[in-house]
Amino acid sequence: MQNDPRTHGLWERSAPPAPRTAPLDGDAAVDVAVVGAGFTGLSAALHLAEAGASVAVLEGVEIGYGGSGRNVGLVNAGLWIMPDKLPRLLGATHGPRLLDLLGDAPSAVFDLVERYGIDCEAVRRGTLHCAVGRGGLDELRERARQWQARGAPVHLLGGEETARRTGTTAYAGSLLDERAGTIQPLAYARGLASAAIAAGAAVHTASPVVAVSDEGTAWRLRTPGGAVRAPWVIVATNAYTSAVWPEVRSELVHLPYFNLATRPLGEDLARSILPERQGAWDTREVLSSFRFDGQGRLVFGSVGALRGPGRAIHHDWGRRALAKLFPQLRGVAFETEWYGQIGMTADHAPRFHRLGRQVVSFSGYNGRGIAPGTVFGRCLARLVLGSLPESELPLSVSDPVPARHRAAKELYYEAGAQLAHLAGARF
Repeated sequence: MQNDPRTHGLWERSAPPAPRTAPLDGDAAVDVAVVGAGFTGLSAALHLAEAGASVAVLEGVEIGYGGSGRNVGLVNAGLWIMPDKLPRLLGATHGPRLLDLLGDAPSAVFDLVERYGIDCEAVRRGTLHCAVGRGGLDELRERARQWQARGAPVHLLGGEETARRTGTTAYAGSLLDERAGTIQPLAYARGLASAAIAAGAAVHTASPVVAVSDEGTAWRLRTPGGAVRAPWVIVATNAYTSAVWPEVRSELVHLPYFNLATRPLGEDLARSILPERQGAWDTREVLSSFRFDGQGRLVFGSVGALRGPGRAIHHDWGRRALAKLFPQLRGVAFETEWYGQIGMTADHAPRFHRLGRQVVSFSGYNGRGIAPGTVFGRCLARLVLGSLPESELPLSVSDPVPARHRAAKELYYEAGAQLAHLAGARF
């Protein structure tokens, strides 16, 4: 996208074409304006249009341009936060409600994929959270206990079983979550857009919102090519929020994450790694993730930005780390590389904001965008339609709170990942 192969890499090369869209040209009046064509915005637009509401989606660049088109593609349940912590953090009402919603969220994703025939390489065989050392195994043991107490189909696997399922002896154990799976994320976003358009939504790309004004009975959202008037506005821009609604961006600390993808591996090589095709990631603070795409490419990722000195550092680390995990891949080159930004909140929990009269937003996905974005978009649609009262949302309303020392933290994450990878995975 934007003639930069390092924004979406493999996903752009392998996704089906995006539906035909055009910039907003002139003025329009709709029931709901949705800002952002990622998982949240497109899910909201789809559910609104299906219910008969008129919807205009305003996207500054292209469908799936932000984190929705760049992420690893793990469709996970829950959050990074331990399940027992959410009721203490969010209260006795919203904590359990959010756990229930996000525990079932992967099902919502795969149901939409099936219902609309979205071609996005969907594989629902679970994910593996892999333990690095005894500390990592202790963490997973506690996570398993807390989810199992809630009846979730998660299983703690020992080292031998983990080695069989991953193809490496590097891990002390793993947590298999049967609710989860993998998709091609940009293809999923494009599929949601196609479904929303077929249901009657208008999707305008290359249409950044440059100004917003309250006209009393409706909001006027201006773009370079025109304006949309709507009584309701859904802001679904998360980590890629720009000048309008800067308060959303102000509370999010950007954490960069990159992916490297091999060529399609031969049958024997591909069978020796993740033979059941779960997606996987580990318990390190500077974590690694790995999964296969539909054509047998191994996608390997970690924290870091592929720019400046980081590009060479992370690329070299990727070759070393991959060969250390899977010696049979020594010498296998990476064909594509890409990276993006994750929006992190101070407590790693998402946020629900009212940014004005009938202007609503979910943000702060903390690296869990696919399933939460999908169900949060559905929640926002139901809120606007009046079928879900605000009191029954999975989060209570809060005011955006600017992150302390945000710029310094973002520099620390990017530079810290470079330092970790400069020395990491050396033999």
